[in-house]
Amino acid sequence: MRDLSPKQQKILQFIREFMRKKDYPPSIRDIQVGCAISSTSVVDYNLRALERQGVIRRDPDISRAIELLDGGRRRARIVEVPLLGTIAAGAPIPVPEADTFSEAASAEMIPVTDDFIGGREDVFALRVKGTSMIDALINDGDIVLLQSTADVNDGEMAAVWLRHEGETTLKKFYREGDRIRLQPMNATMEPIYTTADNVEVRGRVISTVRLPE
Repeated sequence: MRDLSPKQQKILQFIREFMRKKDYPPSIRDIQVGCAISSTSVVDYNLRALERQGVIRRDPDISRAIELLDGGRRRARIVEVPLLGTIAAGAPIPVPEADTFSEAASAEMIPVTDDFIGGREDVFALRVKGTSMIDALINDGDIVLLQSTADVNDGEMAAVWLRHEGETTLKKFYREGDRIRLQPMNATMEPIYTTADNVEVRGRVISTVRLPE
């Protein structure tokens, strides 16, 4: 640490404060603005110096992938997850295309720590619309992280495509004979009952994220 320049110390302190407040790392542009640095190339030069000192680690393939290294211990790794759209936690709502939730690409990516996804692959995110899952601590506007799958166990929370209606919903999934019960987690709302051939599971909920405003 004694070899860090004043500018590098300022950048390091900015990164620490940014991550403490927002739970994800700053971009190079964030650092440039926050530290009043002349250009992003100067930021990059100093970040490389911090890497050589063993103070941070960066993933070159991810835009917000700065890890602070404390005493040789890694902090949680940052990964980016595609935000593929909106899902209803309430009455089902239409979506543009039936295959939206199986696509692994999106114009918008959200940074999360890897403890949110637990090493899983094929993870995507959806923004929740509605209040039918509030008893599961999922509120209107929250982000849910899902693992892409076509099958879930009874009682698991899933993103479900209703073929005949051309709509999607977020509910707990239960098989009951030849029908499916999609159960809201809100005592004021009734479950949705439908036939098994009308239901297509698109993903299993693995975590919930509240993004900073």
